[in-house]
Amino acid sequence: MFSDTDSITLTDVVQTQGCAMLRVAGKLDVSTEQQLQEHAGTLVDAGHHHLVLDLTALAFCDSRGLNCLLSLNWLCQRFNGELLLAAVGNRVLQMLALTGTQHVFRCYPTPGAALAAVPPEHRPVWPPTG
Repeated sequence: MFSDTDSITLTDVVQTQGCAMLRVAGKLDVSTEQQLQEHAGTLVDAGHHHLVLDLTALAFCDSRGLNCLLSLNWLCQRFNGELLLAAVGNRVLQMLALTGTQHVFRCYPTPGAALAAVPPEHRPVWPPTG
């Protein structure tokens, strides 16, 4: 787990050889985008090309945060994977609609629904055990 008490908390939730779920809490903005980019990039570099971001506790996301999400989406696709967004709040959904990027991301109402969309050979067990 990585935490900057003022802004963002990143928690690895579950992983398989080809997929990882990362819980993002707090703010995703100019002061935190690099932390998410580096942590998620490390997961993708380690072979987790299907990346699920659980945004249940994401309180704020601005244009720099959106740019970070777009960058992570590109990175996953570069390795024939995908970025899936789970539990996206209304504010983020509105930002995606306003910027015309809603078609870029696959958004799901819950983390379990997002994981169900991961190819079976890469899908972790949900909910996690132990």
